Amino acid sequence: MSGHRLLTTLCCALLALLAVPATARATAPPQQPVRQDTTTTVRTHEGAVRGAAHDGYLTFEGIPYAAPPVGGLRWKPPRPAAPWSGVRDATRPASACPQPPGEVPGGSTDEDCLHLNVTTPEGPRGARPRPVIVWLHGGGLTTGAARSYDAHRMAVRGDVVVVTVDYRLGALGFLAHRGLPGSGTFGLADQQAALRWVRAEIGAFGGDPHEVTLAGESAGGYSVCAQLASPTATGLFERAVIESGPCTGRGDRPFAPSSVALATARREGAAFAAGVGCGAAPDPAACLRRLPVSRLLAAQDTDQQPAHDTSLLPADPAAALAAGRFHRVPVLIGSNHDEGNGWAAGIIRAGNPVTPDTWPGVVAAFFPAPGQAQAIVREYPVHRADGGPVFGAVIGDADFACPTASAGGLLAAEVPVWRYEFADEHAPPLTPGTPPFPLGAPHAAELPYLFDLGGRSRDLTAAQHRLADTMIDYWTRFARTGDPNGPSSPHWSRRAVLSLAPDRIAPTHSVVSRHHCGFWDALG
Repeated sequence: MSGHRLLTTLCCALLALLAVPATARATAPPQQPVRQDTTTTVRTHEGAVRGAAHDGYLTFEGIPYAAPPVGGLRWKPPRPAAPWSGVRDATRPASACPQPPGEVPGGSTDEDCLHLNVTTPEGPRGARPRPVIVWLHGGGLTTGAARSYDAHRMAVRGDVVVVTVDYRLGALGFLAHRGLPGSGTFGLADQQAALRWVRAEIGAFGGDPHEVTLAGESAGGYSVCAQLASPTATGLFERAVIESGPCTGRGDRPFAPSSVALATARREGAAFAAGVGCGAAPDPAACLRRLPVSRLLAAQDTDQQPAHDTSLLPADPAAALAAGRFHRVPVLIGSNHDEGNGWAAGIIRAGNPVTPDTWPGVVAAFFPAPGQAQAIVREYPVHRADGGPVFGAVIGDADFACPTASAGGLLAAEVPVWRYEFADEHAPPLTPGTPPFPLGAPHAAELPYLFDLGGRSRDLTAAQHRLADTMIDYWTRFARTGDPNGPSSPHWSRRAVLSLAPDRIAPTHSVVSRHHCGFWDALG
């Protein structure tokens, strides 16, 4: 295996660990005490569901939004969920979609996973239904689970309804093969099916089906980009939130998500089919559908990419934004100050030190094009003891900060855009153990400020809790009006990036220069 492929495989494997805080990978502590009473029963078109009443909010978990994609429905577009009789128990989450162990302890092999969770404030609603935030989890399109995101703080403080969605991952969600019509984007199709469910059903939970904000982080944020560029998502949401999932990701930079041309995806799909013994079968699709999930998980790559040049995704989202071909909805978009530090720390801990002597080789492994490595080493020199932060800066600038700035500019040419940079340098650590250098505000560090993730929010200081409250206020006001500003928070100007830190919430104009974006634009 080449050095580039080895390190790329390593970085993508680390994505499953770094995309979500470590505590979300453990069994989450119990929510607040549950009351069972008639107020928790809601009737949908498919049947009644009984949720759980907590202190100030209600949860409805494991609601099917599509039929189980099993048997002959594996690698087919999502079908409507079948109605049920009686009252369906919705007091506990359903299985996560198939994935290797990581965020989900022990992983999952359960294909009956197209479910969503609804969190809504308890008590009488106002004169109008509540705005709705639909959340798409991250995890490299290979791992992740809706149940990791306890949304009660956002729902109660912001007076909104929050829907978290499970969608097909890995090869089951993104494998492309000529024998599987429509393949390459089934995970994105699932997200659209969930949005159609919200349009039809969320009113019964007190939500406004015509005030829907689609939001996500990392691969979930990139999924929002894809839905902005998808003609089949027309009319399914009114606003978009993109956290650390820049729409202009590139396949030659492996840390951030990106899409791949259908022809390339099909070549990779054919190789996958051959690798699991179905390449020469008379009916490769039937052969693939007979394989156990465990065999598919063992054979799939550690990262996944949706295919463009498809009916759901006609163009790469980066190209769609550049051409102005995307849905005209307001967008809130941003990244974290130190996005790359988690990956850099993980790669160093795995036995790949970054020193002045090793730095040129490390850079060349990730930027093999002629001349690129030398230019990067000159722009980002490593001195005696700063190899980790410099490596993190290269990853963060090339894959997140600068692509986010570019995407924000392209979007702002057509729609209202609010841009942020999460900059709490003392954010709670996301992974166990002591990192080889201070991580600052790495990838996913903002999530415990918006959601309770396995109890991680309890680690916030009083100042960090105030920042979390302010962020929830911004996010939910944006969901309500398309503008995050309000009387209780510092003003957020569309002309500058808002820096979010406990001791300072203020506009900054230095993001592009601080992250060397001119250099990356020139590098190509």
